[in-house]
Amino acid sequence: MDYRRENHSVSDLKVHLIFVTKYRRRILTAEGLGVIQRACESVAEKMTFRVLEFNGESDHVHMLVEYPPKLSISQMVNALKGVSSRRYGQAGLPKPYGKKSLWTPAHFSASVGGAPLEVLKQYIQGQEKPP
Repeated sequence: MDYRRENHSVSDLKVHLIFVTKYRRRILTAEGLGVIQRACESVAEKMTFRVLEFNGESDHVHMLVEYPPKLSISQMVNALKGVSSRRYGQAGLPKPYGKKSLWTPAHFSASVGGAPLEVLKQYIQGQEKPP
């Protein structure tokens, strides 16, 4: 396994994120997705997490992110959405109905990787009890 090793922790944290355009408008193009991906990779570098995969369709994007335990998912989401929306607008690309924000306020996140839950439960249940 390729664990993230830092001064006081060893971790393997990954999350699947989905952001949806405001009003689910189908406005994202290949050019727009490129702007968003570059913005997200820039944020990741500054905040010390990694975008492992990125893709999207005309009304939403998917990301697989690996991150350190010092960051919360909400911190990453806020930074990713804010910077990508701003850079998208700066590129002269249209936002839904001329609004300021590109994204809905909501997002989807799910932890990924590691052993299946049943395997983890069995491992924990099988731990030797102290005398």
